[in-house]
Amino acid sequence: MSPVFNIGLAVLWGFSLAGFAWCCMQAAQSISYVTLADGQRTERRLPVIIRLLLPLTPNLTPHLVGPSLEPMKRRIDRKLVAAGFEEVITASDFLALRVLVPVVMAPVLIALLLLAIPTIHGQIGLFLSKQLWLLCIMAVITSIAYPASWLQKELADRHRNIQRSLPFILDLLTLSVEAGMDFMSGLQRILDRRKLDAMCEELIRVLREIQLGKTRRQALIGMSSRVSQPDVTSVVNALIQADEMGASIGKTLRIQADQMRMKRFQRAEKKAYEAPIKMLFPLIMFIFPAVFLVLLGPVFYQMAQRIF
Repeated sequence: MSPVFNIGLAVLWGFSLAGFAWCCMQAAQSISYVTLADGQRTERRLPVIIRLLLPLTPNLTPHLVGPSLEPMKRRIDRKLVAAGFEEVITASDFLALRVLVPVVMAPVLIALLLLAIPTIHGQIGLFLSKQLWLLCIMAVITSIAYPASWLQKELADRHRNIQRSLPFILDLLTLSVEAGMDFMSGLQRILDRRKLDAMCEELIRVLREIQLGKTRRQALIGMSSRVSQPDVTSVVNALIQADEMGASIGKTLRIQADQMRMKRFQRAEKKAYEAPIKMLFPLIMFIFPAVFLVLLGPVFYQMAQRIF
């Protein structure tokens, strides 16, 4: 081939790589927004690979229909709603992503392995080259499990955020109700002055649903079913029971706030008890060898000099 053709081909490859890099950068910077009931907007960030493949999902969703997939779609839809992504991704789109991500991501990971292993010198590179088939299988499994693991991580983060903010909101709501405000006014006052987080998003939705005509019981039950978090379910059940039995909302909120605070202390104690066990592995693998080397290294060196 002529040098001009080679130069032109190299320029085309350069433009293609630059365009792909620009698209990846735009996808990395883009943010999806969810509009709340009162007009506020909260951001939902998606991984780059999902943002790049999300426009391709309509080509696959018509083929992912049938009675056998409906239970899976319902489970995915519940998880998306609980994670706060119901206005960003539908269950059909997520199911299509579970097919598209392995198709795109697995060959890329395998190509990166094939390019990286020859550049690793020594015994490590030789070992990796012998275990290439195992690494390729791991890359395929990782690409298949990535969408589900991402959604599970987002759901766990949102539940953790709700779990942290719920005791403070209950304390403020208890003080507001005991000071003479009704439930709706106290809730509105808290939401107006509190930074927007996952728990506030759900309470804003509850407040707007009540204003649109739902009863407080229906709005709270809807929030409990959306969030699917044990602490929220416990508080909602207590409030509904207080409504049905005519008990004081202030006393019920005070009891629930005390219980949530106690649970928070118990979780902190549990994490404190788990810390020594979690520190055991890095202690044995990294710290003990260095200590033994410093303490016993001179002794072994002197013994080796005497023997040899």
